[in-house]
Amino acid sequence: MTSLHETDRRHFFHPGTHANDHATGALPGFILDKGHGIYLTDVDGREYIDGFSGLYCVNVGYGREEIADRMAAQCKRLSYYHTYVGSGNEPVIELSRRLIEDWAPPGMVKVFYGMSGSDANETQIKLVWYYNNILGRKNKKKIIARDRAYHGSGIVTGALTGLPTYHANFDSPFDRVVRAMCPDYYRNAAPGVCEADFTAQCIAELEALIESEGADTIAAFIAEPMNGTGGIVPPPEGYWPAVQATLRRHDILLIADEVVCGFGRLGARTGSERFGIAPDLLTFAKGLTSAYAPMSAVVVGESFWDVLMSGSREHGMMGHGWTYSGHPLGAVAGLANLDIMEREKLVDNADRVGAYLLERLRTTFGTHRNVGDIRGVGMLMAIQLMENPRSRTPFAPERRINASVVAAARKHGLLIRALGTDIVGFAPPLITTRRQADEIVERVQAALNDTLPA
Repeated sequence: MTSLHETDRRHFFHPGTHANDHATGALPGFILDKGHGIYLTDVDGREYIDGFSGLYCVNVGYGREEIADRMAAQCKRLSYYHTYVGSGNEPVIELSRRLIEDWAPPGMVKVFYGMSGSDANETQIKLVWYYNNILGRKNKKKIIARDRAYHGSGIVTGALTGLPTYHANFDSPFDRVVRAMCPDYYRNAAPGVCEADFTAQCIAELEALIESEGADTIAAFIAEPMNGTGGIVPPPEGYWPAVQATLRRHDILLIADEVVCGFGRLGARTGSERFGIAPDLLTFAKGLTSAYAPMSAVVVGESFWDVLMSGSREHGMMGHGWTYSGHPLGAVAGLANLDIMEREKLVDNADRVGAYLLERLRTTFGTHRNVGDIRGVGMLMAIQLMENPRSRTPFAPERRINASVVAAARKHGLLIRALGTDIVGFAPPLITTRRQADEIVERVQAALNDTLPA
């Protein structure tokens, strides 16, 4: 009889996976069976703390019967109908109201739905190009995206993503993408430079980029309020006010990619709220439904929407949409998720317990001989590993030292994530308690003892 692992290797094409190693068994399979709260159990009965919320997304934890029951009831009532040509359904209409009134920054007026952060950011770029065509600005099409950003793995979003792995052998279309520096104070600031001066350096580089390309060719700047997959990098002091002032001066739109940061991850409703960002466009996904159903959202500001309205009067229907835009099961999952978030005050819990976990990590590992930086905001944090922290000398990339720590953590019952070649990332569910935070730290310590003993 063929085992589940053998069937997996034979037939399942995994994302983000070394195909040959998985198919040959050199990369062991990891098959999950069930989840409850912040815990997962694999098919062999081993239990783990999910220290990364899946992929930053299971904010309210696993096994929420309230969400499952409401999705089942909606499936029986109306499982699907498209939302083209003005069609709708009650859950998506109510979800749109709540997103605009309760969760999005001020000035947002409309919501367009997709299935993932990648397709939402593809939508963002299409909308920006459409917007400038309506305004007669045919050459204002370039998008500024930052080094080490992650905005998806589609055609355009893969090009926006500032991580080489997502470009290799894919012929990514870079002709309309220009790259700004990652505002990583720890890695990119010269020794002795304060955060405010490093911010000034970032802004000077942005100004020079805009001048070199020509502001009349640049449509938008897309960025995560706080960098996620590129290393979990909080913005340095004064960064976002300075960026916004620069963009306004040059008439460049701001797209806030809140796929990771939204819905409480940073201890605020959005990263925009946390850092005082007033975007023209905003992208939601992941925590929108806590991954109980695939759903993403593009949230559009009022002045931007006014231009789209004028475009429809002149050109008719805008030819963009997805089969599953506004899917009722995704919408009802989103509504149930928001009910839990609000009732249990999970944004506040993420702020409090996240600060506690960050302090525990710093207290426990801050003097470790191979730890250079421990950083984070809310329930999103990272440990930066270094060969020599004092000289900021990284480990050789081929050592994949963080992958070794992550593998050791899994043996000790903790699922965390390797980012780049020397960063270990944490993003526990927002329901995590202080006791569970202590448990995470204990398992990290066991993993480091195995791989990088102090």
